Amino acid sequence: MRFTKWGGSLHWHYPLEPLGSDAHGLWFGARSGTIMTRGYEEPVRQPHDFITLVPRVGDWIASFNPSTADTDVSVYVDVTTPPSYEGGVVRAVDLDLDVVRLFDGSVRVLDEDEFAEHQILYGYPPPVIAQARATTDDLVSRLTAAIEPFETAAAARLAAYVDQL
Repeated sequence: MRFTKWGGSLHWHYPLEPLGSDAHGLWFGARSGTIMTRGYEEPVRQPHDFITLVPRVGDWIASFNPSTADTDVSVYVDVTTPPSYEGGVVRAVDLDLDVVRLFDGSVRVLDEDEFAEHQILYGYPPPVIAQARATTDDLVSRLTAAIEPFETAAAARLAAYVDQL
């Protein structure tokens, strides 16, 4: 996984293992202990297993945590430019906005202040701003209404991955 920020600066990057594909997109997994690095900061160890979906259609990348994880976040979705997968690497530009669903079922939008700042700092073009907002609104609706792939598709993939241990 190679996230950048607008303009190409390195953001989060870490290894993922391919888990296959389906009508929703490409699925990947990462085990507890996976080394994750943001930009050029000190690496951190991921404390639990998770899976990631790179959608066939959509400007986002979603990660799913097991209920046993040491987090309140069940689903974490990064709003991005259209992700690509080439040469074994997922690439996308992180556009700051994140949509999360907590294990209690509540849905939240994160980093709206960062998105506003970066529109000016990085000069996001108006179509990019509009698409990021539309994607965020769509994700809030889908996560709130429990629409696939955020439900049984992800739960089945996550269970199979965690059970492989």
